[in-house]
Amino acid sequence: MSVFLLGGGRDVTRCGDLLRPFVREARERAGERAPVIALLLVLEAEDDTRIALHRAMLDAAQAVPAEIRVKTIVEGEVFDASALAADALFVGGGLTPAYLDAFAQIRDAVIARVREGMPYAGFSAGSVIAAGPALVGGYRLGGVEVVSENAGEELDELEVRAGLGLLDFAVDVHAAQWGTLSRLVAAVDAGLVSDGVAIDEHTALVISAQAAPAVRGGGQVWRVESSASGVHVQVLRA
Repeated sequence: MSVFLLGGGRDVTRCGDLLRPFVREARERAGERAPVIALLLVLEAEDDTRIALHRAMLDAAQAVPAEIRVKTIVEGEVFDASALAADALFVGGGLTPAYLDAFAQIRDAVIARVREGMPYAGFSAGSVIAAGPALVGGYRLGGVEVVSENAGEELDELEVRAGLGLLDFAVDVHAAQWGTLSRLVAAVDAGLVSDGVAIDEHTALVISAQAAPAVRGGGQVWRVESSASGVHVQVLRA
């Protein structure tokens, strides 16, 4: 199994490059037939712009065509088991708490499928919810601002909820671009999570059972963990 965590970004070509190994794993899993990739999106009402963006990323990642099955719901709805009828799962971006809520009925099924070898790719919100302790948003801690309100995901205080459980550390995204590293540092410092990573846009962290974690792309991954002397931040690059 492999889990691909993309930190966001809107450059289709660069995101496609990051997704190419994900598509390759889907192809290997499918064998002789064309792979089926499920693209799951949680949209705001009357907003379908993210469909084209995420499909274009997958198209840019393909050397050999794959079948893309798009499953969309609107915020407040939930996915059912039919959403997982695929060789690989790509979970897109949007309002992070709504994405996590959308998996309420199929969380255990996602864990089982990934453990069986189905590759998972998350983009922005899709990366955040892959964690066991999902830092779904918020911009204040104890009433003190720790990140811009614009990055708060419509939440006030920092919130950590039970995520999909594919990882045992927290994930934040748009790190350099939105300044979310400070939110993750605050969460670790307060003991809300023990450790985590903040991922830049156009950058991916790849977690695989066959290899050590790897950074891909042009940005950085910021590893944050508690230590005896406080909070330790390590910069990881490709």
